Amino acid sequence: MLKQIYPQCDASRPLEGTYLDLNLHKQANVGDVFIYANYISSLDGRIALYNADLGEYAVPPAIANGRDWRLYQELAGQADVMLTSARYFRQLAAGKAQDLLPVGSGEKYSDIKAWREKQGLKAQPDVMILSNSLDIPLAALEKVQDRKVMVCTGSTDQTKIQRLAQAGVRVIRAMPSMDETTQDPSTSLGVTGAFVRQSLIDLNYRSAYLIAGPQVHATFIQDACVDALFLTTHFTLLGGTKISGLVDADLPKAQSLKLISSYLDVKENQMFQRFSYVK
Repeated sequence: MLKQIYPQCDASRPLEGTYLDLNLHKQANVGDVFIYANYISSLDGRIALYNADLGEYAVPPAIANGRDWRLYQELAGQADVMLTSARYFRQLAAGKAQDLLPVGSGEKYSDIKAWREKQGLKAQPDVMILSNSLDIPLAALEKVQDRKVMVCTGSTDQTKIQRLAQAGVRVIRAMPSMDETTQDPSTSLGVTGAFVRQSLIDLNYRSAYLIAGPQVHATFIQDACVDALFLTTHFTLLGGTKISGLVDADLPKAQSLKLISSYLDVKENQMFQRFSYVK
């Protein structure tokens, strides 16, 4: 059981359904999309530590846990589309990814799949990859052929674009502005949060689950293009100097958030919090 400590105090509820009951796929205004992000963090603000064996940053085993993963799956269950990075697919191809993109298989998540079907949603959310490099292993893409896969990019590399298109991936390219057309046409443009949000709206998506890293998170914050943050805080101090936090980039100004709900999970020594971004 979870103990709600905000906005009600001492109300209890089961873990299962805590996020699924939110109906995030119905939160967007007409002609808009609801974008939400999710992270698990240690008490000292680490969402990832550098793993020398893997040669990259990863969620520390000391805070990763099945109860948080259950709610991660519930958030995925409400998404029309999941927003991720090319890095995830490189990890997937190398066998280093935490898991295949949800909704997960097996009896543990059968209720989420049944919920999606009842809501008229497809069995799996579509996938939108945000990448300026387009370094995406085709072998990893084969693992998500049961859903629509798109790539948002600023790259002008026609060889890579054609390679992805031939694999059945829709490539959505950020076009240069009037000021940028005088520059070298081979220069890649960065994918912005505003561009991704508008692309999602143009594709008639209503709910998008952002599971990319802290730099992508910062890109969306800069353009005020993320609506909700779901944060699991595990009551563990990890320390370390090679770390990732919620935002690993400069922001033009501080971002305020409003606490919407908070649940204490005594069993796993953690807290589940929902915030909205103040715009």
